[in-house]
Amino acid sequence: MQAFLISTGVVALAEIGDKTQLLALVLASRFKKPVPIILGIFVATLVNHFAAAAVGQWIMAKVGPDIMRWGLGLSFIAMAAWMLIPDKLDDDDKLSERFGIFGTTVIAFFIAEMGDKTQIATVALSARFPEQLYMVVAGTTLGMMLANVPAVLLGDVAAKKLPQKLMHSIAAVLFIGLGIATLMTPLSL
Repeated sequence: MQAFLISTGVVALAEIGDKTQLLALVLASRFKKPVPIILGIFVATLVNHFAAAAVGQWIMAKVGPDIMRWGLGLSFIAMAAWMLIPDKLDDDDKLSERFGIFGTTVIAFFIAEMGDKTQIATVALSARFPEQLYMVVAGTTLGMMLANVPAVLLGDVAAKKLPQKLMHSIAAVLFIGLGIATLMTPLSL
């Protein structure tokens, strides 16, 4: 039970203000359908955190914190650029046409969670509680849901009040800030 409670608390706190929480807000404002987004976040997190618990330590040992830091920093800045793509592409939305809202959320969230601090926390927690893999994954998944479900519900309300272009601009500024902060701060495990 200790592994579950610690995992839940650590990830819920780490997720506050994180890029995946920001992604939850953007998806909610874009699609305005919270249920498939919440289910997509759950599935993506569960799969991602199982993968993190199983192979995350090996990947980090092979890549190293410096390369990981640069990859993460540059990916945040790339995400900022993607946020500024004109609304024409949002209306075109081939990804959501092909995979639906649920599938788009699973894919976007899974990719955004790669190398994220909550994924790295899952790796560390699985090393700390090696006999309790399922409790760690259940706890980290619950922590993600505790942080992101309110963001999705707020995003759905905010989408009715705020223009999508403004939301994308704010998201882009936050992603640039995350990118710069990541590039300037060494990762430590």
